[in-house]
Amino acid sequence: MSTDSTTEKLPLGAGAVTGLAAYVLGYLISYVWLSGSIEERLAAYNFIAELFGGEPIAVWQGVGWMFYNAHFVSTRIAGFGGTQSQNFIAGSDGGSIALLYAVPIVLLLAAGLLTARLADADEPADGAIAGAAVAIGYFPLALLGRFLFSYQGSAAPDLVTAVLLAGLVYPLVLGSVSGVLGSAIGD
Repeated sequence: MSTDSTTEKLPLGAGAVTGLAAYVLGYLISYVWLSGSIEERLAAYNFIAELFGGEPIAVWQGVGWMFYNAHFVSTRIAGFGGTQSQNFIAGSDGGSIALLYAVPIVLLLAAGLLTARLADADEPADGAIAGAAVAIGYFPLALLGRFLFSYQGSAAPDLVTAVLLAGLVYPLVLGSVSGVLGSAIGD
């Protein structure tokens, strides 16, 4: 019977690195996949924004909104009729864009599995703890990204769900599940 505490079993470095990598890679995949179509969609909005003296919405910001939408985090848009919540993936006509939901899931499962392997977790509980450590790297970027992808304070991923879903639930649950699998793979 091991007397190690949970904090002693927590692979802080490995969790931070794999969590950071999962977030950054998820955004980069989203950018490569969506930047062309988002640029086309933003052309009309940017024309109107520039017409009224506003700044155009950057493609990287639009991709960020979609990346958060893949975590089921809505984009809050302030307008004349009040603030609206929009999930651009759910509002699309389906097709391959719906596959974007799989990007954070697959990457966080891989990150949790890798973290458990790097921590040499050989028991399911140790694997779950190790896998959950991906939140150490994922959470700060999910929080920072929420503010980074804000457009002039009038459009941004919803703060509460960005923190809770994208920052905590996704990495903790998916990392733990795949960490248990990583412990089962073992030696």
